[in-house]
Amino acid sequence: MGSLTRIMLPLLLFCLGCCCCGQDSAPPLVRVNLDRNPRFRWEHALSLHDPAYLRECMDTIIRVMAPNWVHDIARLMANELERFIHKDYAEEIRGISATLRVNVGDAFLLNLCYEASMYCTSIVAEDGNGTIYHGRNLDYDFADYLRNLTIDVKFEKNNRVKYIGTTFIGYVGLWTGLSPHKFSISGNQRGQGNWWKNAITALLLHGHPVSWLIRDVLSEAEDFQSAVMILTKTTIIADVYYIVGGILPKEGVVITRNRNGPADIWPLDPLNGEWFRVETNYDHWQTPPPFDDRRTPAIKALNATGQENINNVTLYKVLSVKPILNESAEESSKPRF
Repeated sequence: MGSLTRIMLPLLLFCLGCCCCGQDSAPPLVRVNLDRNPRFRWEHALSLHDPAYLRECMDTIIRVMAPNWVHDIARLMANELERFIHKDYAEEIRGISATLRVNVGDAFLLNLCYEASMYCTSIVAEDGNGTIYHGRNLDYDFADYLRNLTIDVKFEKNNRVKYIGTTFIGYVGLWTGLSPHKFSISGNQRGQGNWWKNAITALLLHGHPVSWLIRDVLSEAEDFQSAVMILTKTTIIADVYYIVGGILPKEGVVITRNRNGPADIWPLDPLNGEWFRVETNYDHWQTPPPFDDRRTPAIKALNATGQENINNVTLYKVLSVKPILNESAEESSKPRF
């Protein structure tokens, strides 16, 4: 099935807190009602595929990604999920488990697998008029499955759109999201060493899964500055890069995170010619390895484009340049928000 071929999707281009309209190959758009019982919030998304197919996807991802010892711990934790994760997320996972007729521990473990395998390129940029643009490539293993499981989601509360994101069926976290007219966030994985050991230990100590924190911030933060503050200071289960774009000039930043706090904060500095930031999966002050250097082509493409020409269309083109986008596993997606 070629399950370890990566899927790379140029996703979600943000401009002034609004995202551009979708065109080719847009994923299905689903709605999640946050006023509803959490156990039933994902029914629409889960109905898009046969449960047997979703179980097949889940089994394959878990088998390849998670060490055997993690299976046992996840099933034990599933007996009292509220001790370790937010009650609503625990109930959402239980609802997914019930609908798919799988063990709650396996549904929980699937979510952790998605936390462990996020390879991306994120760009935040400011044009000459002070407009902020934010785009990213979403790059995952298991391309054969995840092309079919990718969904755009509108999270609604009190009959209004609270926040928006792109995710996978069965996954309650978000690696890409937008709080309309406020800010946008993308997350990129940082580091690989002892991921499962460190993440499980931190989770037992009540650290936040990194993509679930994105969802929390989209729901709770009132503006760019408060979003950056929460993303910088909250204890999380794994190192990560948070890339944040706002609606005002200079509101763009890359936050390099350790589990317990920030390792580096790298804001836009357009007055000194630094009108964009590119983050892949390596610290920006370190040279990326030659076998995975997506940063240099992105920087060259942005400089060739120029600040005066950056917009949704040109940023999308930058994200589509090889090797920023791997043509062997390419799928384009522009959500219809």
